[in-house]
Amino acid sequence: MTVTIQEFVSMMTQNPAIFLTTLLVLAVVFVNGWTDAPNAIATAVSTRSIEPQKAIYLATLFNFLGVFIMTALNANVAETIYNMVDFNGNTNEALIALASAQVSIVIWATAAWYFGIPTSESHALIAGLSGSAIALHGGLAGINGAEWMKNIYGLVLSTVVGFLMGYVVVEIIKRLLAGSDRRSTKTFFKNGQIVSAAAMAFMHGAQDGQKFMGVFMLAFSLAAGTGGVGHFVIPSWLMILISLVIGLGTSLGGLRIIKSVGMNMVKLETYEGFAADIGAVVSLLVASVAGFPVSTTHTKTTAIMGVGASKHIKNVNWSVVSEMGLAWILTFPGCGLIGFIVTYLLIHLI
Repeated sequence: MTVTIQEFVSMMTQNPAIFLTTLLVLAVVFVNGWTDAPNAIATAVSTRSIEPQKAIYLATLFNFLGVFIMTALNANVAETIYNMVDFNGNTNEALIALASAQVSIVIWATAAWYFGIPTSESHALIAGLSGSAIALHGGLAGINGAEWMKNIYGLVLSTVVGFLMGYVVVEIIKRLLAGSDRRSTKTFFKNGQIVSAAAMAFMHGAQDGQKFMGVFMLAFSLAAGTGGVGHFVIPSWLMILISLVIGLGTSLGGLRIIKSVGMNMVKLETYEGFAADIGAVVSLLVASVAGFPVSTTHTKTTAIMGVGASKHIKNVNWSVVSEMGLAWILTFPGCGLIGFIVTYLLIHLI
């Protein structure tokens, strides 16, 4: 299935549940740009390779390109999100559950932003959808185990591979530059960081943009009465909409997260920031092609940790890392519980 923009407008005007769900999904996309997308450009800003405002413009453009190009080549991530939970049954209750999942994500991510912790909207999305589906069905029948497990594989991949790639790439660079004057390479790596930041923003759009398009397509499917079953084609207008909203969020709220990820966790030199970006990009590309929804935040921060650990394990600010780790650990039960409670209350009160 696919949806034209005319059909979308008709759904919005005729179905209040679709109207509300759309607003909430867009709110989540905005929060993603506010709290998650800045990770793509954090290291480039922290090493002063690019000015913050220019970095935000760069992130907006390449998020847009990532959504378009990667979705055209491979929409596996969107399909994983689309098929991860079962919202079959009463259409109105299903739409309420989907809307409730978005409410849980906004609450969770906004709280994390307030404390300057780069929590993952990817984890929150998975948790919120899962909690709502469990409330809708009154048990685990609402979870598609095979598709849900792809998220666990992605979690492991983003943690282990992100760290290892950051470590390996920076070690390769150090060996290539052994005996040379680091100052003579600063311009090269400064320009390289701009390129690698663009690549990170591209992969953020490829990963996170697809996740939210998967939610939109699920909402359209429920409204059409097909219950989220069948193949879908993502329309171009939806790609544009998601990209613009992510960019707006990044432009308004990105600097707080840039400070936590790029400045507080590890003090990076220019070549180290470049290595962290390249390590994260490779990890995200592998996950996207495999159809594993992974956290761009998780991948980028573990890549930065790998770069820091290449000098010495004490070079990583483990107090900042522990705060992030706690946020990640709490996201699944915390956001899932919020989704469950909001769904249960609304279904029984409306």
